[in-house]
Amino acid sequence: MLPTDADPQAFVAAVEHPVRRADAERLLSLFTEATGREPVMWGPSIIGFGAYHYRYASGREGDAPAVGFSPRKANLVLYVLGSHDGAEPLLSRLGKHKRSVACVYVNKLADVDLDVLRELIAESYRHTMTVMHQEPGSGGVTGKQRPR
Repeated sequence: MLPTDADPQAFVAAVEHPVRRADAERLLSLFTEATGREPVMWGPSIIGFGAYHYRYASGREGDAPAVGFSPRKANLVLYVLGSHDGAEPLLSRLGKHKRSVACVYVNKLADVDLDVLRELIAESYRHTMTVMHQEPGSGGVTGKQRPR
């Protein structure tokens, strides 16, 4: 996955569902506030904030957004790490959501506590940029830590 020159605001403005679009607009602000980074499109549908480099033991390496989100038709996909040490207490207070190793799925922002979400984004960003980020050729993250 690579960053593109597409405009994240234009991408969000084109989201058809009005609640999903409004939630995505709020997430643009929330992620920017929590990370201090401007949004960048990664591929056709992921809005990322910051970037990190990974390298697996297999030799595969690349770059990915440190944190981000995608306003999908079914739900909002939040690319924040749900598996690092500080995540569990935050996730237990977040509100209604589903999760995988590296994603949190939310139907609408009204279902979650935005202050907790801001804290989760900030903590995930910090963890990704300090623990997971690797310089090219340095060994990188393991497959277990790989964000999706």
